[in-house]
Amino acid sequence: MGRLVPAVTRALDILELFLEGGGTHSAPDIVRRLRLPRTTVHELVTTLAARSYLVPVPEQPGHYRLGVRTYQLGSRYAEQLDLAAEGQRVAREVAETCDETVHVAILEDTDVIYIAKVDSTHAVRMVSAAGRRLPAHCTAVGKMLLASLPEDELDARLEECGELDALTHNSITDAEVLCEELAATRERGIAAEHREANPDVSCVAAPVRDRSGAVVAALSISVPMSRWSEERESELAELAAKGAGDLSTSLGHRGAW
Repeated sequence: MGRLVPAVTRALDILELFLEGGGTHSAPDIVRRLRLPRTTVHELVTTLAARSYLVPVPEQPGHYRLGVRTYQLGSRYAEQLDLAAEGQRVAREVAETCDETVHVAILEDTDVIYIAKVDSTHAVRMVSAAGRRLPAHCTAVGKMLLASLPEDELDARLEECGELDALTHNSITDAEVLCEELAATRERGIAAEHREANPDVSCVAAPVRDRSGAVVAALSISVPMSRWSEERESELAELAAKGAGDLSTSLGHRGAW
């Protein structure tokens, strides 16, 4: 574990005072409660207020309450928490239908992070875990999420990423080829990868949308090649789309999938 930064720790201590109730705190109160120098508290409170983590209380001069930025962070956390919980529930329902491994993943930079997973009951199945991170371009969920980005944002992320690493001999490592694949994914509304992340597994994935219509995750079904066929791919693509649609509905989305 790295070294803790004292200034950041003290700023967080100030914010966490508001977890104890009361609604407002004055600078002298913070000095007394945290036993910090007055100058330090003044500088930290001024900084937090400048970033909208704290705001002055007009009717109580010298007092502060939590600002809008803390609400935004809390709301984002709640959204992710709901997504993970609902994702696990829907993944379980989809897995019970097809008896294959189902994942729900989100995009971070050019990687995907699996936030929900339900295993197949078959002896031969995909080995993975919630919390695992993989290069997005090697996975069906990742292709779906990359394809959902605005073109300028996609270009910026790929440029920052640099080389596209290969996980198998089938992984796409050429950015131009990847962009062609993402264009096809956009048109189909379904992503697929065949032995690109695991030499023995193929996957299909569909987009998960929130109440605003934005793609916030993707749901995939992964199948060992011993149980894979074109007919099976078509069946699972339809099931993935339905599962992603159900998850989208639970997140408040009311439009088309």
